[in-house]
Amino acid sequence: MNTQLMIDYLSALDKNNNREWYHANKDEYKKANEEFEKLLQALMMEIGKFDSGILHNNPKDLTFKMVRDTRFSHDKSPYNPAFRAHISSKGKLPVPVGYYLMIKPGNQSFLGGGLFADMFKDATAMVRDYIAQNGQEWEKIIHDPEFKRYFTVQGTALKNVPAGYEKTHPQAEYLKYKSWYLEYPIGDEEWNDAEALLAKAAEVFRVMKPFNDYLNKALVGFRMPTR
Repeated sequence: MNTQLMIDYLSALDKNNNREWYHANKDEYKKANEEFEKLLQALMMEIGKFDSGILHNNPKDLTFKMVRDTRFSHDKSPYNPAFRAHISSKGKLPVPVGYYLMIKPGNQSFLGGGLFADMFKDATAMVRDYIAQNGQEWEKIIHDPEFKRYFTVQGTALKNVPAGYEKTHPQAEYLKYKSWYLEYPIGDEEWNDAEALLAKAAEVFRVMKPFNDYLNKALVGFRMPTR
C-alpha cells in the first residue's frame, strides 16, 4: 500500500479545497482511496488476531465521505481533507464502539476508540449507569500501566455530576461525561513506513480493546435513533 499517495492527495486537497479542483482530480482521489482501503484491509487482518468480530467487514463500508455539511458552519470549505474509517462488529455505526482511524496531514492524524457521539442521550445514560455500578472494573482498565502509556480518557462533560448520581461517587468525575473516547496521535512522518505504522496501530488498538469492551457491555440493547 502506498501511504504517501494518500498524504500527497490530502495535502493537495487541503490547499485546493473547492469543487472545481476536486472534480478535476477525481482520478487522483480514486487512486488514493484505493490505497486507503488496502490499508484498512491490512489493519483489519491485524486487529482480527485479537478481535475476530470485525473480520467480516468490507473496507468500502467502513469509510466516511469527505463532503462536509456546511449549513451551520462558519467554515464553508466543501471537503474535509481526511481519510476516515470506523471498524467495529457492526461496521461504521458509532455503536457498538470500535477502532477509529483518521488520516489528516498537518499532524492531525490519530487512532481512536470509544464513544465519540454525545448526541445520543440514551447511550450516555447507559454508560453512566454502567460506570456507576461497575466502578472498580472501570478503574482497573483506565489505570492499567499499559493503557496509561497510550491513553487518557477524553470526552465532553458537564460541570457538575448529573441528577440521579451521588456527588461523592468514586467515579463522579467520569459520571459528568457525555462521551468517553480515546485518541492516540500519529505524526506525518510516521506515514512514511506503512509496515511499521500497521504494527503500531494494531498494538494501540489491542491495548484499547478492554476499554471498548467495557463500553460495549454498557451499551448492550442500545438502538440507533430513527429519523
